[in-house]
Amino acid sequence: MAKGFELFMSEEPELGKAYGGLVMQVAKSSALDQKTQELAYLAVLSALGMQGGLDFHVASLKKMGATRDEVRSAVLVGLPAVGMTAIESLEAALDAYDRAEG
Repeated sequence: MAKGFELFMSEEPELGKAYGGLVMQVAKSSALDQKTQELAYLAVLSALGMQGGLDFHVASLKKMGATRDEVRSAVLVGLPAVGMTAIESLEAALDAYDRAEG
């Protein structure tokens, strides 16, 4: 888990709880299966250059049965739109995949 997110959750527990409820509602309302939704989220994190959550989300994907190739593809799907920002997350995502149990 990203250190900034951990700090947010410990410093603002009520706000963190509300945020967690939003996250759960988004997942519940999604027409996507859990693995596809997580791959899409990985693509968004990568496109935004937010590497802090990659370890957590890539480990979740590996437990769901995602392959290393699927993780790589999710990271790079935003390449045409955001360019190098997506590539910056590739090493971190693949390293997280290789370290994750699954």
